Amino acid sequence: MRRRLFTKYFLATGIVIVVSLTIMMMIMTLVYSKYLSDSKYDTLKTSCDSVTSFYDREPKGMDDFESQKRFYFVLNNLSNVSGNDIFVTDNDGRVVICNCDEWFKNEGHCEHTGTVIDSKILENASEKNKGEITTLGIYTDQHYVATKNIKNQSGHIIGVVVATSPISDMTALFESIGKIYIFSAIIPLVIIFVALYVITNRLTKPLKLMSIAAKSMANGDFSRRIPVTTDDEIGELAMSFNEMTNSLSRLESMRKTFIADVSHELKTPMTTIGGFIDGIIDGTIEQEKEKHYLNLVSEEIKRLSRMVEAMLNLARLESDEFSLKPEKFDFGKTVINIVLSQEKRIEEGNINIEGLDTFEDVSVFADRDLIFRVIYNLVDNAIKFTDKSGTISFKLTTDKEKLMFAVSNTGKGIKKEDLPYVFERFYKSDKSRSANKNSTGLGLNMAKTIIKKHGGQISVKSKENELTTFSIVLPL
Repeated sequence: MRRRLFTKYFLATGIVIVVSLTIMMMIMTLVYSKYLSDSKYDTLKTSCDSVTSFYDREPKGMDDFESQKRFYFVLNNLSNVSGNDIFVTDNDGRVVICNCDEWFKNEGHCEHTGTVIDSKILENASEKNKGEITTLGIYTDQHYVATKNIKNQSGHIIGVVVATSPISDMTALFESIGKIYIFSAIIPLVIIFVALYVITNRLTKPLKLMSIAAKSMANGDFSRRIPVTTDDEIGELAMSFNEMTNSLSRLESMRKTFIADVSHELKTPMTTIGGFIDGIIDGTIEQEKEKHYLNLVSEEIKRLSRMVEAMLNLARLESDEFSLKPEKFDFGKTVINIVLSQEKRIEEGNINIEGLDTFEDVSVFADRDLIFRVIYNLVDNAIKFTDKSGTISFKLTTDKEKLMFAVSNTGKGIKKEDLPYVFERFYKSDKSRSANKNSTGLGLNMAKTIIKKHGGQISVKSKENELTTFSIVLPL
């Protein structure tokens, strides 16, 4: 079974924390063990030094029992203070003085006296003043051992001071420290894991929601959005994901609308063509009217051809392979020539033309054919939707970087609610525009694409039953 990101992140981080704390505890234990061991050896060595110092100040040495008793009191007091066992051996390693009460009560005899300590242990312990861990042949468990030779005034070794401390005391201390460490770590660990759970959940929850939303999008559902709760990289990712979802939703909506519009636009002329041809074939249409209906079929075929050509042109414009072919030409002169080419239509509609006589020579560096198509489309629309005896006015101005061109016409105008959709494919603002069979509904969308390719802008303003104005801003 595949582990979730939350589980993997939580477990991985938790393991790192536990391992880190364990390693830290081990390091602290080693350091503390070294420190305590060194401290214990220092205490044992100090006891040995105190005994040898007492011997140096004792004129009678320790040859008789009275002298040994004085040594015993020193050993006994040091033992009570430090908690260590202290012995004095002769030169052969045999214990002669012990700090235990039994030695004093039995006048120099106890369970330890007479025990011979291995000379190698004494030599190793005395060598370079270092300690040993051994049983000394006296104890059943391991002890820390420190020794120091006792020398007479001539410098000869006459005995050894042996100080010992059970290692079990240190073990018990370490166990106590370990328990304290573990118990003291429980509360921080609980806090850490609760915080880790919350943080991990906050980090992975948006990713989980994105995964669910992505699966929904794969099934065509673009309704899911990711809540943005943080102002960090995860929040930015959630915002980007929501923007992507919105964009995909719009594209999907446009795709469906485009398919529906194309189907509608192609179905209408094809239905007309099919009806007329079927009427001619089955004799429903009289023979003398066949030419008339064949002309209508021809017009519908031309309309289909124009629509397909427009769609192909638009597809080429929007492709990444398409490149502009800019050249320098007179923008105002192009506008005037297009208007003059429509002189017959203008006269038939008794349309008044204004503003052309105010044009100055304005040269622009752009794709002449594409700009011609944009202007032609705007002029063609203005003529189609200008009321009888109405007015079309033109305005052309420039500054150092760009030109501003506007075409205005009187007429019914465009409804306010339709303005945002004017430049979409197959847009026809009800009645007036859809009544014109020469319209493909792609002209303004193509115009917008062409102007955008040139780095310019195109916009529209309209007031119903008064005036409609299309404006272009184009880099010179």
